[in-house]
Amino acid sequence: MHFDLQDLRLLAAIAATGSLSKAAASFPVAVSAASTRLRLFEERSGLILFTRRADGMQLTPSGRLVLESARGVLGEAQKLQDTLKELAGQRRINLHLAASTVTNSTLLPAVLGPFLADYPEVDLLLVEHKSVDVLRVVLAGECEIGVFDGNLVNDGLVSLPFRTERLVLLVPADHELAGREHVRLVDALDHAFVCLPAERAMQRFVEELAMNLAMPLKIRVRAPSFEAIAQLVAQRAGLAIVPEIAAVRAEQELAVRRVALEERWATLELRICFRSWEALSSHARQLVTFLSGQ
Repeated sequence: MHFDLQDLRLLAAIAATGSLSKAAASFPVAVSAASTRLRLFEERSGLILFTRRADGMQLTPSGRLVLESARGVLGEAQKLQDTLKELAGQRRINLHLAASTVTNSTLLPAVLGPFLADYPEVDLLLVEHKSVDVLRVVLAGECEIGVFDGNLVNDGLVSLPFRTERLVLLVPADHELAGREHVRLVDALDHAFVCLPAERAMQRFVEELAMNLAMPLKIRVRAPSFEAIAQLVAQRAGLAIVPEIAAVRAEQELAVRRVALEERWATLELRICFRSWEALSSHARQLVTFLSGQ
């Protein structure tokens, strides 16, 4: 049978107001035109959707079922309208993505360019947290999407694989540990370290690990990025713990070497998380699909 969105909007308005005249006024159309549209809709469907009473109009059992489906169609139509406006550049889309220092500093910048090029209407804010706090802010609805260490329990969230990354020890090329294939963190804690600023999520994580070994880091200098840290390590200012992807780049340009860390925490099985697929906006769904394919 044929119907259009105006039929469904009229049905919803009558159900909401209990009155044909009030529903007609909300469009606005003449009461006679609204009455004719409702009558034709009922005739085409072969259903009686409302009982007409002196005190107003009330949905029949069939009407309640039709209204439920109508609201779903109207909701999807509104989403489509919003999407068309977004794609036409008439509306900016803000997405919030929470992730760890490693993910924000090394992995995401390398892959997000094509997504942002495909969707110029999107403004993306990268928020940095420890993995446990990534789960918290996504669960609380403060960020639509997060990337976290998959070794953590993520009750209440949907998660998908993203990437495996490793933390390694970066040392000067002529350092006594440079010839080792792997070390434990405790093997390096007698030496000075080059670190990120204290407020960075990864730095807090590393300092907590050292404290748990009762051997606080000997921090000689703090630098704002992994690139700056690598330069200082090459100049023998200290050792550093960095993502392997950053260490590989540094080895190609500087007199540094990477040494594997034996501990389980040094391997990060990164996963994407969100509350539910249905709760995501259309652009957020596209971002999740994009990231899960990287």
